[in-house]
Amino acid sequence: MTIKKQWLTAFGATALLGLSSAASAAELLNVSYDVARTTYQDFNPAFIASWKAKTGETLKINQSHGGSSKQARAVIDGLDADVVTMNNPLDIDVIAEKAALLPKDWAKQYPNHSSPSWSPILFVVRKGNPKNIRDWADLVKPGVSIVMPNPKTSGNGRYSYLAAFEWAKKAKGGEDGAQAFVTELLGHVPVLDTGGRGATTTFSQRGIGDVLLTFENEVALLKAELGDKVETVLPSLTVRADNPIALVQKVAAKKGNTDRARAYLDFHFTPQAQEIFAHNDLRPVDEAILAKYPDRFPQLNIFRVEDVYGSWAKAQKQHFADGASFDQIYAARR
Repeated sequence: MTIKKQWLTAFGATALLGLSSAASAAELLNVSYDVARTTYQDFNPAFIASWKAKTGETLKINQSHGGSSKQARAVIDGLDADVVTMNNPLDIDVIAEKAALLPKDWAKQYPNHSSPSWSPILFVVRKGNPKNIRDWADLVKPGVSIVMPNPKTSGNGRYSYLAAFEWAKKAKGGEDGAQAFVTELLGHVPVLDTGGRGATTTFSQRGIGDVLLTFENEVALLKAELGDKVETVLPSLTVRADNPIALVQKVAAKKGNTDRARAYLDFHFTPQAQEIFAHNDLRPVDEAILAKYPDRFPQLNIFRVEDVYGSWAKAQKQHFADGASFDQIYAARR
């Protein structure tokens, strides 16, 4: 073989090696809930830059979004998530229980039950609030149409349902009064979308509904899109929805991504990430950062599901399991 041929052969092998390396560049998959899209558009580049500075490695992060319960089912059915970032601990619990892809004590892996941010359920109404909607009682007035996601497929929907139910327990005389109120409320819901983003689209683009029930950060996105065509209403009682995260250990290990995925989750609790959450209208768990934005995050009368029911598992059993209160109410709605 001539020297020229040897050089060309070596060059070709090096080029092929470079192509192979590029083809196998490190990638992470974050399977997340519907309304978190814009947050991770800001979060992921910040982490990628941090990881590059620390390790020299260029990392690509892929996102999958949908109704949180649908996303959990997709992971169970084989969607190879390295991490999950949800809006309800049940959707991570079910991955641990049904597929054993992560330990059942996953919530102990990080501070605040592995939740780096949270958001309350608020109301969005049309400009001028023509139906004069001020609180939960106004949602069942004649002629009021409500848009919310399906509690069977969406954490957003479950939180909205429980916020309404808990308000009614206090205002309508306990469980029976709450059951009657929520039955009436669901009779005002013309469509149940599978996720929070779909419900927002129904309200904003399809023009359906007088009021949208959704997370505070989704309210901010909607107002940015529609300007003064919509207004925010703060109900007298609402629910705190924490946004838990977890490492899908078996998948990450199989893909050789454990260290990358752990670092990605660790980053959620850094001051830089907490600021990103705040700027995306998610309430950071860092109280010092939260306190910097009193106008963005007004004081609210809030309850936690765990404080009312003891655990999300108990709330699920009472309200959202097959044949439980939601199924009964939805069948009987007017």
